[in-house]
Amino acid sequence: MMKVEIWSDVMCPFCYIGKRRFEEALAQFPNADKVEITWKSFQLNPDQVTDPTISIHQYLADIKGWQLDYAKQLNQQVSDMAQSVGLHYDFDRAVVANSFDAHRLVQLAKKHNLGDAAEEALFKAYFTEGKNIADNNTLIALGTSIGLDADELKQVLNTDAYADAVKHDIEEAQQLGIRGVPFFVMNDKYAVSGAQPTEVFLQTLEKAFEDVQ
Repeated sequence: MMKVEIWSDVMCPFCYIGKRRFEEALAQFPNADKVEITWKSFQLNPDQVTDPTISIHQYLADIKGWQLDYAKQLNQQVSDMAQSVGLHYDFDRAVVANSFDAHRLVQLAKKHNLGDAAEEALFKAYFTEGKNIADNNTLIALGTSIGLDADELKQVLNTDAYADAVKHDIEEAQQLGIRGVPFFVMNDKYAVSGAQPTEVFLQTLEKAFEDVQ
C-alpha cells in the first residue's frame, strides 16, 4: 500500500479545494485502490475564539488589518475557485469558530475508518451550511450522520479524549516544517503543498507509487 498523509484544518478554504483536486487525481490514478489516506490535524489559528456574532469577512478584516470590502473581495475570489471544483462556499453564513474539537471528532472517526467522511462533513458544514463547528450538538449531529455512535461521541466531546492525538499531529507538522495547509505527504518522501492543480497531484502519486513497486 502507498501511504498519503494530509495535514488540514477544517476551516481552511484551500484544504477543501485541495481535497477535491486530490480526489480528481485519485480518480485518474490506476492504482487508487492501493492508496491509504490518513488525515492529520492542523490549526491555522489555535487561539481562535469562537464568535458567532461576527462575520468571517469582518474577522478577516480585523486580524489582517484590511478594509471590510477588501476581505469580502478576497473571499469572493476563493468562492470562485471553490466553484471551479464543484463546491459552493457561503462565507456570508460561515461561523467564526475554533476547530480543535472538530479535529477531535476527526481523530475519533479515524479509529472507525471514517476520517475522510468526517473531513467532508465538517468542510461542508463550515463552508456551505453555515454551521458552528465548535458546538457540541453540531458535532454530534455531524458525527452520527457519518455513522459514529452518539454516546461515544458525547463521551469524547465531554472529556479531553483525542486532544493528545490532535496535538501530536500538529507537533509532527512543526517537525516537518509545515507552515500552512493543505499539505500532502506521499510515502514519507514526496510532498505537495497547497491546493495544487489536479495534474500535480496525479504526477506526484505516479512518482511516489514507483517506490512501492
